[in-house]
Amino acid sequence: MAELPRCRLSTWSDADRWADTIAAAVRAADRVPGTIVGLTRGGWVPSRMLADRLGVKRLVSVRAQHWGVTATSDGKAELTEGLSGPVDGQDVLVVDDITDTGESLELAMAHVRARSPGRLESATFLHISHSKYRPTYYGEEIPRDAWAWIVFPWNYWEDLRTLAAQATAAGAADPAGVVTMLRDRCGLSTSVDDVTRAEAPIGPRRRR
Repeated sequence: MAELPRCRLSTWSDADRWADTIAAAVRAADRVPGTIVGLTRGGWVPSRMLADRLGVKRLVSVRAQHWGVTATSDGKAELTEGLSGPVDGQDVLVVDDITDTGESLELAMAHVRARSPGRLESATFLHISHSKYRPTYYGEEIPRDAWAWIVFPWNYWEDLRTLAAQATAAGAADPAGVVTMLRDRCGLSTSVDDVTRAEAPIGPRRRR
């Protein structure tokens, strides 16, 4: 029987709460950065939410990958795109959505540190306690024994597409079967309409 991950579906309300928690901590420490570096793709939305709350106008990106597909390790983290702008002499906050293994954030921090920022800190919406890297700020800590694959609202369709394929490979015969399997084996509530939409073929749009 194919292994499906335990999942936790997060909401925009969760994201707002995490962003508010981090922004409050940054302000309380009097360490509002001049530049936020967002790890794409997962950290891009959290970065923009924090930039909005902290009044930070400068947002640049870096891309470090570790997870290939939903709940499947893609091996050792690697930097696939460098910083999109300079940070030398600037107070910088590097932001990602989650520290699970922590390898992606650790790699991104090393890359940014080598560009001579003035002050360098990090933040993630979620921090798993077994992570090898602990961010300066986080919105919520999850104990190691409560680990689950977090389905964020900004990657819901991508994760559902992958999970639906895994459920189908595990024996789900139709969208209704996928919904039942994801509920029973992953703890993920979804709908037949959503599964059908997620499984729809993806391709280039036709010209009109």
